[in-house]
Amino acid sequence: MTSTAPVKTEYEAVIGLETHCQLSTNTKIFSTSSTAFGGDPNTNIDPVCMGLPGVLPVLNEKVLEYAVKAGLALNCQIAKYSKFDRKQYFYPDLPKNYQISQYDLPIAEHGWLEIELVDADGNPMRKKIGITRLHMEEDAGKLVHAGSDRLSGSTYSLVDYNRAGVPLVEIVSEPDMRSGEEAAAYAEELRRIMRYLGVSDGNMQEGSLRCDVNISVRPVGQAKFGTKVEIKNMNSFNAIQRAIEYEIERQIAAIEAGDRIVQETRLWEEGSQRTISMRVKEGSSDYRYFPEPDLAPIEVSEEQLQEWRSQLPELPAQKRHRYESELELSAYDTRVLTEDRSVSEYFEATIAAGANAKQAANWITQDIAAYLNKQKLSITDLALTPINLAKTITLIEKGTISNKQAKDKLPDLLNGRSPDEVFKGEEKISDATILEPIVDQVIAANPKELEKYKSGKTSLKGFFVGQVLKQTGGRADPKLTNELVETKLNG
Repeated sequence: MTSTAPVKTEYEAVIGLETHCQLSTNTKIFSTSSTAFGGDPNTNIDPVCMGLPGVLPVLNEKVLEYAVKAGLALNCQIAKYSKFDRKQYFYPDLPKNYQISQYDLPIAEHGWLEIELVDADGNPMRKKIGITRLHMEEDAGKLVHAGSDRLSGSTYSLVDYNRAGVPLVEIVSEPDMRSGEEAAAYAEELRRIMRYLGVSDGNMQEGSLRCDVNISVRPVGQAKFGTKVEIKNMNSFNAIQRAIEYEIERQIAAIEAGDRIVQETRLWEEGSQRTISMRVKEGSSDYRYFPEPDLAPIEVSEEQLQEWRSQLPELPAQKRHRYESELELSAYDTRVLTEDRSVSEYFEATIAAGANAKQAANWITQDIAAYLNKQKLSITDLALTPINLAKTITLIEKGTISNKQAKDKLPDLLNGRSPDEVFKGEEKISDATILEPIVDQVIAANPKELEKYKSGKTSLKGFFVGQVLKQTGGRADPKLTNELVETKLNG
């Protein structure tokens, strides 16, 4: 959850995002080449993705399935009939000199997703962001510019076609966002949904999720949009937010100076924390779209649609609402537990095994999360099973062991040892007839401290309690120990 605030009250920003998500298929959208990341340049290629004469594309069925599931998860209307189109443009990383995409009949339209924010007073709020469309397309290759991170300033460029033909869905939002915080929250929620579905890993560092921002500013109360500028080259959610904040300030300053905002594409320059002009923005007519002649139209039957709908998991927003309403967890706990599907599955398996939900949330979001972060592991790598975590929590709830004992023995549990083994002989001593002689012994062994206590230094009660805990190896029930020590000291 993030806070949101306008940059200047007399202007408002109008923001929409175009997000490219790489689909997690093993092979490309129209051919059998691998989509694996990190291979040697120009090794995952074939005649189809290179556009050689005499070859024909064939749609990967998994791409259609993943695109439809993504559309359903984004509350879109799924087209019963859609088609592919050729988008014409000339660039070195596009081997065919056109891209196979979808233009006027996309696979999904008219959806929405919900983001969670915090208002100026710190109160949680929710906002729906509209989804204009979701369509399938193939990726282009990648240019590597020697001596610079962009074409300008490089001495020469190399092209790697491994990404050419990798399947994408492009998701276009409505211009419903008004701040960098809202845009970053939208992009984060979109990635969560794609990951929950298992249709994309959403890894921005590898280019699996790429966001372009469309942004304009206008005086508050004006219905007409300002001139739109597109920003590219953002590789993190934080960069999206910072780029938008910079661009809002740049456009406002230009308007107030009497300058004209140019419709263009700009790049976010991470080093200087600014946007710089890249090119004048093309219009759809520049691409000369026409229906792809080598691919048949797509028809999705009602039976197939219902089957894919039935396979959708519970999505992040649904889980957050359920955890807060049914399990009475805090907003913080629900956010941490639902950030990754594997974490929420671990949590739910723990409470299914009998653990108290709040205690399970505390252990997972605090001690276990700290261990995973330090070791750079995911929860699927954890040797501590949900059943054993539930057993440990139950032992604490029953008073068999203390919370401190459990935390002290956490390294053993994290290494896969069972609670029965770890806590054997470690049970908490809650029997007064066992503890009372130990308390008497501790008091008798410390006459100077007893005399000081009798003289008014009552804080020494903690010293005697600590000595009893030390004598019992931390097994003495703290509450009962406090009561016995106080009774004996004041007797």
